[in-house]
Amino acid sequence: MHPTHMAREVAEIPQAVARLLDGSALAISAAAAALRAADPDMIVTVARGSSDHAANYLKYAIELTTGIPVASIGPSVASVYGRKMRVGRAACIGISQSGRSPDIVEMMRASREGGALTLAVTNFADSPMALACAHCIPLGAGVENSVAATKTFVTSVVAGLQLLAEWQQDAALLSALRDLPKAMEGALMLDWSPLAARFVRAPQAFILGRGPAFAIACEAALKLKETCGLHAEAFSAAEVLHGPSAIVQAHFPVLVLAVEDAAAAGVAQTAARLAGQGADVFITGAAAKGAITLPSGPSTHPLLAPLLRGVAFYSFVEALARRRGFDPDTPPYLNKVTETV
Repeated sequence: MHPTHMAREVAEIPQAVARLLDGSALAISAAAAALRAADPDMIVTVARGSSDHAANYLKYAIELTTGIPVASIGPSVASVYGRKMRVGRAACIGISQSGRSPDIVEMMRASREGGALTLAVTNFADSPMALACAHCIPLGAGVENSVAATKTFVTSVVAGLQLLAEWQQDAALLSALRDLPKAMEGALMLDWSPLAARFVRAPQAFILGRGPAFAIACEAALKLKETCGLHAEAFSAAEVLHGPSAIVQAHFPVLVLAVEDAAAAGVAQTAARLAGQGADVFITGAAAKGAITLPSGPSTHPLLAPLLRGVAFYSFVEALARRRGFDPDTPPYLNKVTETV
């Protein structure tokens, strides 16, 4: 059987990240210098789908590093409702694989006209969104044929993290980013077969995380829906206890994405509690009573660990889709580029 487009693109992630860090270095440095000069009081993001999960990842990374609040703006506020946002002291980051969705383009244009520093993160440097912004960080990910975004999601997150590291002149994060492609090669080799054995016939699942790992949980839940026909919901490991855990009973499958950060102990406690309710719980990055621990690879910078979990998950979910009888390249009713207004 020939490898799927998704399998090839997942395997290419380490090389795509290396290309981004090399090929877009000058663009990232220029955008970081602009952020230092602007000294924004707030960051706003504009994105949809997997790109919005990348924006959510960066929200946590920026807030944890700088203390500057980050908020997501609904693109339809400008494109459908015609409302101009008061963003004069903000920086606005648009993330879009294609850079062509009219609603996102319109919001970035409106934000620039409103006085915000605008930055585009996109795979197409000549796209309408890129041209509407003051700065563009090209992903350089190459063609992505699979409908399910993988390498463009990862490179979008890495572009944002490299921007953050240079903006804040964070030596530890810059050093960890230089080693990231090699770490990703290791993540692609992790064996999550116990999780596959449980998810192969599962009709539903919860995916949990906190901080940047919650963004990966959201992305993982989306991928399970679109490639595997599995109804998965993502929750914060704290929020799941505020109601959703009521449906977690015997053999309910749960994947908990813990990483080695300040939230790890609390995330592990949530995993143990759900296992105590009878759930089939799988956890990364920690041990929890009653849960099966999945391999996570060596420790790395806390802001990069969740992304490595995401890379491992992509390799896992592509194989799972085929085991469940789906073609991960062609999810039903979906297109590669979705242009909304």
